[in-house]
Amino acid sequence: MSTGQELSRPAAPELAAVGRRSARRQDAAGRRHRSVGVAIVLDVVLLAIALVAWQYAVNSGSVSSLLYGSPELIWQTVLRGIGSGSMIRDAGITAVEALCGFVIGNVIGAAVGVGLWYSRLVEQMLRPVIAFLGATPIAALAPIVVVWAGTGTSSKVVMSAASVVVTALVLAFDGARGTDPLQIRMLRSMGAPTRRIFRLLVLPSSVTNICGGLRLTAGLALIGAIIGEFISSDSGLGHAILIAGSLYDVPTVLANLIVVGFLSLALLSGVGRLERGILRWRFLALSGE
Repeated sequence: MSTGQELSRPAAPELAAVGRRSARRQDAAGRRHRSVGVAIVLDVVLLAIALVAWQYAVNSGSVSSLLYGSPELIWQTVLRGIGSGSMIRDAGITAVEALCGFVIGNVIGAAVGVGLWYSRLVEQMLRPVIAFLGATPIAALAPIVVVWAGTGTSSKVVMSAASVVVTALVLAFDGARGTDPLQIRMLRSMGAPTRRIFRLLVLPSSVTNICGGLRLTAGLALIGAIIGEFISSDSGLGHAILIAGSLYDVPTVLANLIVVGFLSLALLSGVGRLERGILRWRFLALSGE
């Protein structure tokens, strides 16, 4: 028997084992894929059952449509709002306010949070202010924001940004403070200036926290905009919900809440795309490319 044949014998079982492991991974991936599809189907089925039971309870008189509405009335309200254009207009106004507040609040919060890494003294000075703002309910600031920023779109943007900025600041600062101190000492020992350490280590280290803040603050931005519309507004989904609630029009309230939910999902989807781009930049930054 030749040497080549002797060496090839033990390689065959190893290759077979690798093939079996690869097949198992593919099977596991296939099962995960199928489980997601099954979960979606089950969600749709459960939602359909709930809506049918809700409508049946209303039709049978077990539940009052005046107090709880019904799927049929909500659907009619949505179609009527889309047909007249009022719901689309209100959704667009609220979306613009929330998006502006989201961007402004995250930019300011992330910039200040990461910038606090530069100075321990400034961090200690601002810590009580940050804690105070974080503990203050955003709704309590709405009346004074309306006084300062007026009753137009600017006050809703300010409310939305105020709902976002503290969370973004704290998460960004935690990410910057979590930078590996050994790597910082190594760069300092090599004579690297603080600006270079910040660019190469601190900023990429805080990116993960900043991305987490984007996901958390997407809903907060929308909540802040709607609270601002509750206080003073003549348009937007918050204004529509407030007017419908004062008239005990439950189907209209629920229909607008559904639109708010879809706006939140759309914002989260956009944040997911942005997050993937940012994390790709972080990988390239850490790899030195």
